[in-house]
Amino acid sequence: MRALQLVSDREVKAVELDQPDAPAPGEVQLKIRVVALNHLDVWGWRGMAFSKREMPLTIGAEASAEVVALGEGVSGLKPGQLVSIFGARTCGTCIDCRSGRDNLCNHVEGVHGFHLGGFARELVNLPARQCVPAPPGCDDVGAALAPITFGTCEHMLFDNALLKPSETVLIQAGGSGIGTAAIQLAKAIGCTVITTVGSDDKVEPAKALGADHVINYRQDRFEGRVRKITRKQGVDVVFEHVGKETWAGSMLSLKRGGRLVTCGSTSGVSADTNLMMLFQRQLRLIGSFGCRMQNMADAMDKMAAGTVKPIIDTEIEFGDMATALERMETRKVFGKIIMRMA
Repeated sequence: MRALQLVSDREVKAVELDQPDAPAPGEVQLKIRVVALNHLDVWGWRGMAFSKREMPLTIGAEASAEVVALGEGVSGLKPGQLVSIFGARTCGTCIDCRSGRDNLCNHVEGVHGFHLGGFARELVNLPARQCVPAPPGCDDVGAALAPITFGTCEHMLFDNALLKPSETVLIQAGGSGIGTAAIQLAKAIGCTVITTVGSDDKVEPAKALGADHVINYRQDRFEGRVRKITRKQGVDVVFEHVGKETWAGSMLSLKRGGRLVTCGSTSGVSADTNLMMLFQRQLRLIGSFGCRMQNMADAMDKMAAGTVKPIIDTEIEFGDMATALERMETRKVFGKIIMRMA
């Protein structure tokens, strides 16, 4: 079967792998339908694995699939069913897994496509518990974007930041995959959305998604614009994932008692924090990683209902992965890059 593997830093090759055996008890065999690219893939491609991994490594951290076969003891799934794949190999038995807080698993083995073999392959065997069924009305592209793109935003905005209707939210990098998802999710509950973009060609597409105010942060100091838009009050929530470049401005954009939630650091992992501002203004800084499986289900329900939709920048051919990763690294995309496997 075809697969894409990282063989060394910044080198991806198309290879032929043996097809997997029949699924073991508790497993399912999946036919991968759509793979979606993320900055997690860019980090892995650069060699930023943060822990030991073995090369060659099959890439792809976010995907949808069709169930092909069931191992002994598997229930709740059937052949031909469309599923979204939870991307971390969790234990399923610790207190966090059993309580639905999958992304806090105490014994997680790693993330597929980053530490463990990923989904850019035609077939894969996985524990059945990593499969979240797609509801009627959610297609394979939507299911592919549920684990990271929409699931991450659901977890950030609603589990962690506790975003409420009528609040004002600043979404950094609104043209990114999770930025386009966050704009839609926030607007769907009636929030005022301010977003930043890195070029003028992304302004109108961001407005078309529902953003009320779009700021080109390369031309204007976004924190100054935010203070003006909010009449010097600041926003209730900042959706942060850029890191060093925007961190100080994001904090300055918050109102008293505001919440900043962050899931990423694409511009750098270290940033200065004004501690006096933090305690005097009673700000809350919240870290958010991945999502719960319930977040994936909730996101797919919203896609099925037409409340939100995947925003696709490009659909690439099987052999174009390295070129796509280079484009993502330079942030020359609006929305997601996807690759269809079947």
